[in-house]
Amino acid sequence: MNSSWSRWNGKPSTSGAKPSGKRMRPRNGLLRPAIGFALCILVMCLTVKALKLQPEQEHSRLSFVERSGTRFMVDGRVVYVNGWNSFWLMDQAVEEGSRGRVTEIFRAAAGLGLTVCRTYAFNDGDRHALQVSLGIFDEKVFEALDWVIVEAQRHGIRLLLSLVNNWQRHGGKTQYVKWAWEEGFGLSASNDSFFFDPSIRSYFKIYLKTILTRKNHLSGIEYREDPTIFAWELMNEPRCASDVSGDTLQEWIEEMAEHVKAIDKKHLLTVGLEGFYGPTSSPEKKGVNPEKWYADVGSDFLRNSKTPAIDFASVHIYPDKWLPHANLSEKTSYAFKWIVSHIEDGEKELAKPILFSEFGLSDKNKDSYKSILDTIYYSAAMDGAAAGALIWQLLPGEMENYNDDFSIVPGESQAIDRLLKEQSCRLMALRHGKNLARAASAIC
Repeated sequence: MNSSWSRWNGKPSTSGAKPSGKRMRPRNGLLRPAIGFALCILVMCLTVKALKLQPEQEHSRLSFVERSGTRFMVDGRVVYVNGWNSFWLMDQAVEEGSRGRVTEIFRAAAGLGLTVCRTYAFNDGDRHALQVSLGIFDEKVFEALDWVIVEAQRHGIRLLLSLVNNWQRHGGKTQYVKWAWEEGFGLSASNDSFFFDPSIRSYFKIYLKTILTRKNHLSGIEYREDPTIFAWELMNEPRCASDVSGDTLQEWIEEMAEHVKAIDKKHLLTVGLEGFYGPTSSPEKKGVNPEKWYADVGSDFLRNSKTPAIDFASVHIYPDKWLPHANLSEKTSYAFKWIVSHIEDGEKELAKPILFSEFGLSDKNKDSYKSILDTIYYSAAMDGAAAGALIWQLLPGEMENYNDDFSIVPGESQAIDRLLKEQSCRLMALRHGKNLARAASAIC
């Protein structure tokens, strides 16, 4: 655990978690006036040109995101992530009439200084399916994903691409098992046979190779060679409750992670975990789970994230969903405890970055965003393991059928827009340090 991080008093304030005492000043030594002046420059830059790369920038000028210890790096410089989720990008890009929504959200997010979007690079057997049956793909949908990647690059956005769903939305593991059962070779009708059935595992490997080696019809670049892709995510929120020991899921993670790395050695890889502590975790760590039963869902944050081929750990934050009967203060305190616990894991147990790849608050609890963003920022400012966060989720205003209690339409809430933009500014300040004014000028 980072020695400066250990000086936290362990309690969030009502206005957002913050460190106490003079020792909590970030290690980079920037004076407050200099930071204030530089951030003012950045706010103006964000407003004018949105911290985005110029549209004409070529892929050859981009560098891959790498990892050094608990940090993300690009060209030898630390990178902190302030981003968002829009899982629906490929789906909306299939039809010409809805494709503009993708451009709209990229433009709006870039205007807030957001630089990474997590989205689904899968759709198994559902409407606009990418994989229409086992090993069979729809070229039109693949071309839509090609376009999303090129459009992201044009707006200075990198993509964290998730490769399959634990849940039934867009098919997920349920669809794989259904296909195997219908074709007569499935070992079990249980959804969890996705993890242990050798035939299904083989078909998922075919899917992985198809995605990783796909040549973008617009750029001519294979996905595994495209630095616009920030990283791959094996699965959205994997669970295997039929094996509470966690062995089945762990074996699947190890096998699939090695398969990905054998094909693509350039991109980072994460599991896609929610962050629950499982059977191998200490009683203290399991006590951080929202409820006791979360230790028995078949995932194990520490064990899964220690997998050698996994480059960084992912964590989700949903205090409203996990603690439905708690009051606002209790939810804010719990979110702080959850975040700090996983940051400690990144520093003491994993020596890997921690990316909070989903965090969402209901309409009744939007004010707590500041506490979450502050906690992540202070860890980063003290060279901690918090590498950034991706808010759930951003939508254009006309996509009501995709809305949920955690959705945000850019421009509808000035307070949330301001928080996201300020987070972008201060994370950028950490990255550029004393050369911030010059860097801001170059970006703008």
